[in-house]
Amino acid sequence: MSKAESKRQQMAAGAALAAKRGEKPKSSLRGASKEMARSMSEKELHDMAATRRKDLPARAKD
Repeated sequence: MSKAESKRQQMAAGAALAAKRGEKPKSSLRGASKEMARSMSEKELHDMAATRRKDLPARAKD
């Protein structure tokens, strides 16, 4: 997977990564983070969550 395209996507990846590692209960995930935790590997989530947020838009463009 590539880098996150928005701040929201980066934050969702971070939440999914925490749940996948057992640092956060999977039941606390909602929406995109829940789907990410189910469908992506830990490495993919790490790469997306590690994206620098400074120049990212708040939301991805449609």
